Amino acid sequence: MSEVTLVDVPTQLVLGVQRRGHYSEIPVAFGEIVHYAMANGAQLTGMPVAMMHELGKEAALKADREGAAVIDVAFPIAKAVKGSDAVQCYELPGGKFAKAVHKGPYETCEVTYNALFEWLGKNGLQATGPTREAYLNDPREVKPEDILTEIYAPVD
Repeated sequence: MSEVTLVDVPTQLVLGVQRRGHYSEIPVAFGEIVHYAMANGAQLTGMPVAMMHELGKEAALKADREGAAVIDVAFPIAKAVKGSDAVQCYELPGGKFAKAVHKGPYETCEVTYNALFEWLGKNGLQATGPTREAYLNDPREVKPEDILTEIYAPVD
């Protein structure tokens, strides 16, 4: 089981994309941000992040099936740039978060989510907003079993 810790996450300036669709579109959205950053002189300063708005497996599966999942992804950047209709520059709020690290393919993150939410319940806490996933390495460069994903749940 993944260890869960409470951490303070700083507010981050990001370039991001938000729209509705299928979760399979997340890598495409990341590509759009990278392309926009390169074309507009934005310096990416960290690994990509995805915010998961659908709470619970059933809600996520239903939204994905219907093409109504919230695709909300971003990259931290060094300084503000002008956004476009598709790519926005904004501050991603920080605060207190419960954090767990998942090692393995993205498709197996459910185990770590379950551990995170079980830990929240045991500690009298609950998620106060969308969970986040921070991708620590590139799945094109590491084996699936070596993929590292930080999973965050905002708490009060």
